[in-house]
Amino acid sequence: MLIRYAQITDLDIITAVEAECFPPAEAAPREQFAERLKYYGNHFWLLFDDERLVSFVDGFVTDEHDLTDEMFADASMHDEEGDWQMIFGVNTIPSERNKGYAGQLLRQAIADTRAQGRKGLVLTCKDRLVPYYSKFGFVNEGHTDKSSHGGAEWNQMRLEFSPD
Repeated sequence: MLIRYAQITDLDIITAVEAECFPPAEAAPREQFAERLKYYGNHFWLLFDDERLVSFVDGFVTDEHDLTDEMFADASMHDEEGDWQMIFGVNTIPSERNKGYAGQLLRQAIADTRAQGRKGLVLTCKDRLVPYYSKFGFVNEGHTDKSSHGGAEWNQMRLEFSPD
C-alpha cells in the first residue's frame, strides 16, 4: 500500500473512484476535481494497492468554522493558511471496503493537519456514519443547516485539536 498526495495526472482515476462511491447527485464531476487538484492537490490523500487507486480523502483548508455547500463547488475558496481542514469526501471503492483503507487515510489527514498547526478537521456525514467518524475523535455537532449537498441531510462533525 502506498499513500501519497494527488497530482493532476490522477484526475481520471479520482473521478472514477468518486463515481463508484457516491450516487450521481452527490458525486463531484470531473471538472470539479480538476479545479480541486489545481488549488489543493496537496490536500488529497490517495491510497494505492500496487497501481490501483482504492481509496482517497480530500478537502480544502479555510478559516471558515463550518462546512458549506459553496465549498464543494468553489475550489478557489481554499486558503493554505486557514485554520480548518475541511473533508469533502472519504472514498473507498466498494470491493475494497472494510479493510481499513479509509481509516489509514483519515489518520494520515489528521496527522498532517496537526503537523501543519491547524485547529482541526471538519466533515459532514449521514447519520449511519456518525459512529465511524467518532472512532477517530470527531464530535457530532448535529444536523447542519449549511449543507444539503445532493439533497441529503448531513451531520457536521469536528475534530478539534487541543491548544498547546
